[in-house]
Amino acid sequence: MNVKGKVLLSMLVASTVIVVFWEYINSPEGSFLWIYQSKNSELGDSGSRKGWWFPSWFKNGTPSHHGEEDIDKDEEGRKEYGEELQLADWFNPRKRPEVVTVTGWKAPVVWEGTYNRAILEHYYGRQKITVGLTVFATGRYIEHYLEEFLTSANRHFMAGHKVIFYIMVDDVSRLPLIELGPLRSFKVFEIKPEKRWQDISMMRMKTIGEHIVAHIQHEVDFLFCMDVDQVFQDTFGVETLGQSVAQLQAWWYKADPDEFTYERRRESAAYIPFGQGDFYYHAAIFGGTPIQVLNITQECFKGILQDKKNDIEAQWHDESHLNKYFLLNKPTKILSPEYCWDYHIGLPSDIRTVKISWQTKEYNLVRNNI
Repeated sequence: MNVKGKVLLSMLVASTVIVVFWEYINSPEGSFLWIYQSKNSELGDSGSRKGWWFPSWFKNGTPSHHGEEDIDKDEEGRKEYGEELQLADWFNPRKRPEVVTVTGWKAPVVWEGTYNRAILEHYYGRQKITVGLTVFATGRYIEHYLEEFLTSANRHFMAGHKVIFYIMVDDVSRLPLIELGPLRSFKVFEIKPEKRWQDISMMRMKTIGEHIVAHIQHEVDFLFCMDVDQVFQDTFGVETLGQSVAQLQAWWYKADPDEFTYERRRESAAYIPFGQGDFYYHAAIFGGTPIQVLNITQECFKGILQDKKNDIEAQWHDESHLNKYFLLNKPTKILSPEYCWDYHIGLPSDIRTVKISWQTKEYNLVRNNI
């Protein structure tokens, strides 16, 4: 073929490619990958997340951005592995007749002996889930609690499943060196220090919500948020996973609701009147799917801001707002006190296996203002 023929053939091929490409990107099924740099480049592993991201797809010539509305779609995509597991498949409330195992709204209260871990492991193992865990440590909490929390979590939290630890600290240079096991990874974020421990406690709701929107929603199927001053003692496994998960407070799980230390002042957004309430929930542990945890943190922070505007502070800070949230938005699963136990109570027969225990509260050492 002479030069002229080759040129004509090249022009024909090029025009064909252009026409096909144009028809493709303008068709309903067409999509085009767009590469862009993360706007949140200051966030990430060890406080230095940099590089290029690839999550934005163009459909019908319009970019589709990831946001809160995408979380349900992401979760649905991850769950296309078979029939949904039913509560009766893995949960038997009759195994623990001496304690409350089912709520008035038919949510399970998970106690040792009520669940079949083998069935749950098989189900979630097929889905190849990723579970996130956020923890905050500022000031002297880093030295006193963080290493033991992470070391024990590495051993007992969601063993056999992929886990991402989201560690929020006010001084990255003071992080302990932890060797993580298989399927474990961590991301460290530096947060703004607060003058009062009460503000640290309440502002975590805002921080968690921001991180869910920025990246966590795309990285995990389930998310737990925990206090740092506690230690894992035994397996904290897939029986705890659910849409919206609350933790019973160890000191109040047998008390009458009118005895609970709810916020009782009408002026507070966390106000719960006498005669109302189901359980007293512990803010040391809560979780669920990313969208549900986002709802929890946003609503609690909204109440905190409303209280600040009205110059009032709820009795137990973010925990008071969390209890108000779960009164209005019933959790789909509740964890027994075995999952967050205080040995100062002793060890009654109800508590068969302690999953997490409280650390000694050395407030005089770790808090700037008591």
